[in-house]
Amino acid sequence: MLRKSLFALATLSTTLAFNPMAQAEEVNIYSYRQPFLIEPLLKAFTEQTGIKTNVVFAKKGLLERLEHEGRNSPADILLTSDIGPLFDATEKGLFAPLSSDIVNANVPAQFRDPEGRWVGLTSRARLIYASKDRVKDGEITSYEELADPKWKGRICTRSGKHTYNLSLIGSMIAHHGEEEAENWLGAVKENLAQKPQGNDRAQVKAIKEGVCDLALGNSYYFGHMLTNDKEPEQKTWAESVNLVFPNQADRGTHMNISGVGITKHAPHAASAQKLIEFLTEENAQKYYANSNFEFPVRPNTPRSELIEKYMGEFKGDSINLQQVSAQRSAAAKLVDKVGFDN
Repeated sequence: MLRKSLFALATLSTTLAFNPMAQAEEVNIYSYRQPFLIEPLLKAFTEQTGIKTNVVFAKKGLLERLEHEGRNSPADILLTSDIGPLFDATEKGLFAPLSSDIVNANVPAQFRDPEGRWVGLTSRARLIYASKDRVKDGEITSYEELADPKWKGRICTRSGKHTYNLSLIGSMIAHHGEEEAENWLGAVKENLAQKPQGNDRAQVKAIKEGVCDLALGNSYYFGHMLTNDKEPEQKTWAESVNLVFPNQADRGTHMNISGVGITKHAPHAASAQKLIEFLTEENAQKYYANSNFEFPVRPNTPRSELIEKYMGEFKGDSINLQQVSAQRSAAAKLVDKVGFDN
């Protein structure tokens, strides 16, 4: 029944209209996150607070919709699966500052906008997936080493213009400067086994098939592949690789987030803040992160058994993601400049 209700929500989301005459205690959500990840939490929030939630889900276009609606928008919250839309909404002035002692206590500064305009809810690492058969343990330990000529013809990745890679490249610019990041990206291009293509799972499949020996991918895809009973071949992909958390000897592994912001003209800003506070508390953090094999942003929150077994403790980059996101435009220009996707 739950699956059917989630399917119905996804199907109707593009035509869902918020009722301005509905009860005052409600929150209207524009969500890039899939319904199955958030519906159980929203139900629990309503049961705990009595505040109703309404959701519009879409894979794209919500930011543009919010901008077009302006002060007439019914949306109270924009929920995203990546830092990119949060940064873009911030740059467009679409968010109102959030001031919450609860959120500040629950979410480390690196996962919050310095001016309170967005908040991270879950985090994920940008890993190096390495072939168990063809890459020795400890043979690669950093993103910088992907530029080593010994990996020529041995690296796979999705498009450099994809938001996940733009954030990683942005982090390289933030840490090393644009010139050094350009040299690094050009060298990585020279080491590619094939033209950038597919999604993160496709890169792990390519390793299994011997197309390449190393690949970039988000951490949660490993969990999805390893538990995929509908497509069991994905389990064999996951079982063919070791997970490398880069840069443990220095700054730590690049991290990204799913996150949320309160809209500038939110009709129910107080209720929206209550929802965000709820989502940063331990029980919600544990469920929300575990449902997608992500990491809770709230410190000392229990992680899924799968994550504990295969990933354990690691050092994540503590740079504030606003600094990384500020380099995304420069990162996109570097992708074009070195012809990374060609």
